[in-house]
Amino acid sequence: MTLPSGPLAVSDLHTTNGTRRNSTLICAPVMAESVDQMLVQMRKAREVGADLVEIRLDFLKNFSPRQDLEILIKHSPLPTLFTYRPAWEGGQYKGDDNKRQDALHLAMELGADYIDVELQVAHDFYNSIQGEKPEKVKIIVSSHNYQKTPSTEEIGDLVARIQATGADIVKIATTALDITDSARVFQVLVHSQVPMIGLVMGEKGLISRVLSAKYGAFLTFGTIEAGVVSAPGQPTVKDLLDLYNFRLIGPDTKVHGVIGNPIGHSKSPHLYNAAFKSINFNGIYLPLLVDSVANFINTYNSPDFVGYSFTIPHKESGLKCCDEIDPKAKEIGAVNCMIRRPTDGKLLGYNVDYLGAIAAIEEGLQALNGSSNTSGSLLAGKLFVVMGAGGAGKALAYGGKEKGARVVVANRTYDKAKALANKVGGEAITLAELENFHPEDGMVLANTTSVGMKPRTDQTPISKKALKHYSLVFDAIYTPKWTRLLQEAQESGAAVVSGTEMLLNQAFVQIENFSGVPAPKQLIRDVLARNT
Repeated sequence: MTLPSGPLAVSDLHTTNGTRRNSTLICAPVMAESVDQMLVQMRKAREVGADLVEIRLDFLKNFSPRQDLEILIKHSPLPTLFTYRPAWEGGQYKGDDNKRQDALHLAMELGADYIDVELQVAHDFYNSIQGEKPEKVKIIVSSHNYQKTPSTEEIGDLVARIQATGADIVKIATTALDITDSARVFQVLVHSQVPMIGLVMGEKGLISRVLSAKYGAFLTFGTIEAGVVSAPGQPTVKDLLDLYNFRLIGPDTKVHGVIGNPIGHSKSPHLYNAAFKSINFNGIYLPLLVDSVANFINTYNSPDFVGYSFTIPHKESGLKCCDEIDPKAKEIGAVNCMIRRPTDGKLLGYNVDYLGAIAAIEEGLQALNGSSNTSGSLLAGKLFVVMGAGGAGKALAYGGKEKGARVVVANRTYDKAKALANKVGGEAITLAELENFHPEDGMVLANTTSVGMKPRTDQTPISKKALKHYSLVFDAIYTPKWTRLLQEAQESGAAVVSGTEMLLNQAFVQIENFSGVPAPKQLIRDVLARNT
């Protein structure tokens, strides 16, 4: 599916710092059991930067319509959207539906800015008010699908049905079974002839909530506090504004992201979005929870989807989706960076993992040796043990070979270790054998497996007693920054290098590749320090 897009031009890529580039509103759901608690949440919503509040009447205990609505409308510091969601549409209300609709009618009379009415009862509601709608109020007619995201045609038909009710604003909320589901909503959203809210719920639908600004949605939802959501997958208002630079997203904003599974732990969006804003680059960088790289690339194939980083487990799958591959990436057999060439749309694959990781290890060895060593790499001649034979393992093994190290590949399955070792002229062993592998002291160890990554931070890929034979231990994991492996290596007397150094080094390279502008290195270091 090709998403609508204009051609990429140099003039598209830069924007004035601080300029608002879209009219999409940020709405904060208010879901408290009392009116007083709701008023507190409303004030917080204004403080964090929301444009309006959605007051979820179905969460109130002992709701007294006239009294409570008057207080909420009179004292709200922001424009109000009233929703009284019934259980049959995913809400909390289980009472008489006529009373529910009467409360929404009353909210209109008392000065609400917006009310939300479900498609299933929209005709009844419009008949009941008999055209007596205050000019100020806008009626949102909504449809929620908690099972899936229908086809583009079905969504289009649904929008037409909602428009036919007389809705001022159309709202469609579906559920993401795959990250590609959002493309169908974007397709309808960008062609809508009336104001439309189009969202895809769930972690795989996050892209729809952030890029709603790019495709012209009337509003998106952001929570006041992390984890307190009115629908699955909602980001916070703070993240929308500060992490994703929501106000700076426009129709011509270029989309980048990190492709992985899992991906929620990634710090890359913090680094790249801060850098893009700093250099006035008109781009957004998203965490992309992808099951199939090929499906993702084939779906989001417009010229506006221009650059990706790859992490576990998709570095090798990414290679297969490239039209052209850098020779070093081809030799490694994995990519961690993909760029769409603007002239012809071809996808170019690179691997900067080995640059970032090897540079970090060399810096660690220099600190250990107390020298800058200008005559060559301090890895030269070292026995360099790489744990893992996936994409990152291949990059480290290749980098070690290039620097003159004697490479040993340790992997859970011997065949994969052997295949990689053969490529770099090294030795292969299993991870189990690594426990008693110490032909010499002063070896260098690099972990590229996911063992020890958040949330399983109590795990480690090698026992503490086996670490005493290493002079330096590097862990590609950066969540947490100090893994159990690094802590135990340090206790065993080894120098340690965190995956944050690899993350930084490769971020510098990729940001320049994406933007064409030198990366603001100190800013990126400062951002990472604040987020680890």
